[in-house]
Amino acid sequence: MTRIYTCNVPIEADVVDAFCALQKGFTDQFVYYDKQHPTRYLGLGRCIALPSLREVECVGSGIGGAGSPAAAGAGAEEAVGSARAAATAAESQPPVFFSFNRFDATNPAPCDDLMASFPQLRFMLPEIVLIENERGSFLQVNSLGPVYPGRVARFERLVAAAPARTAVTIPYTLEPDSREAWQQAMGEALAAIEEGRVSKVVLSRRKRVVAEHPFSSKDLLVNLIDGDARGTVLLYRYADVFFCGCTPELLVRKRGDEVASMCLAGTCPVGATEDQTEALAAALMTDEKNRAEHDYVVQLIRNVLDRVCYDVDVPTMPQIMRLAHVQHLFTPARARALQGVTLADLMEDLHPTPAVAGTPVGEAKMLLRVIEPYNRGFYAGACGFVDGNGDGEFSVALRTGVFDGEVGWVYGGCGIVGESDAQAEYDEIDLKLRTILSAFGA
Repeated sequence: MTRIYTCNVPIEADVVDAFCALQKGFTDQFVYYDKQHPTRYLGLGRCIALPSLREVECVGSGIGGAGSPAAAGAGAEEAVGSARAAATAAESQPPVFFSFNRFDATNPAPCDDLMASFPQLRFMLPEIVLIENERGSFLQVNSLGPVYPGRVARFERLVAAAPARTAVTIPYTLEPDSREAWQQAMGEALAAIEEGRVSKVVLSRRKRVVAEHPFSSKDLLVNLIDGDARGTVLLYRYADVFFCGCTPELLVRKRGDEVASMCLAGTCPVGATEDQTEALAAALMTDEKNRAEHDYVVQLIRNVLDRVCYDVDVPTMPQIMRLAHVQHLFTPARARALQGVTLADLMEDLHPTPAVAGTPVGEAKMLLRVIEPYNRGFYAGACGFVDGNGDGEFSVALRTGVFDGEVGWVYGGCGIVGESDAQAEYDEIDLKLRTILSAFGA
């Protein structure tokens, strides 16, 4: 049994400003930041990494608790009274574990040097987590022994004094990839579809980015959070290398027995005007190719939820999700998990979906090992967090890249079916790459 000691205190500072102020002292960094909803967790340092959370005991304390600074210092009676509501919320914050999983963890092909430098770890508990959720904003300190109150107080002071963050524009060169290689990959994919091996396969491209001057993980994080990218911002930094992006695709969320997922497949551009955008969305809704791509994802998610959940609700008609550069067909899914089904169980059952691999999923993954000239690493993997209560969520790591502060790779993909056109799919990926490239502030 692994015992985790956790101290939580409420804070008033902006969690991103606080993260920027603290991040220089930690080489390990983890971020899961939903820009639309208050589900925001930013971790610093690594307290421990675990292969499973089944043998974890959590010992918590908040304001007035055994390990909190309020207990260490004798505050006035009125100060204690005014802190009680915040203390109750703080004490309900269990430790937060981050998990970044590869698209195809058993792929024997080597990753590039950047992606290969990340260790093979499952659940990582940061030393410090800055939290913003429906309960408020908190500073969490985790330890393998009782939390030292002076350490919590020191981080409280640093967080309270955090200056407003500043954005940095990073000029860069984007090296072209090979159109000939793309045509060849498309030919192999279409041949496999024609032979009946797969009905759909999701091909990806990557492009090399070279910056004009060094940049940091903080620079890209701030530009993604404050820029026009929509979705959930992800960051995993290990030593000098970091993986980051802003994905629109939720894989699975679990709160108690309530489960949510989404089917996201089928793409069109955003127009130059509102009327053009609406016309493109209407055409997407009736496009047979895109609807077929979308239905493959709907079928898999419905089948998984029917197997491990009850009260499953997956609408028969998709909606439109509009992002900064593209629009997607989108179908929400909701259910209630059967007793004993964990968030990790759901993640493993759902990932990868046909939206990032193809269908049948297993055959599509094997085909991608042959067609794609690189191992995707974390791109299109399942990345997220789970807390000590078993609640949390995972997103699919789309619109992402891996960097070392001078160079990097950016990734994008698209679903291929029998009617796909190589040039149109190539152009679609270029549109999707704009999201991760916006991290450079251009």
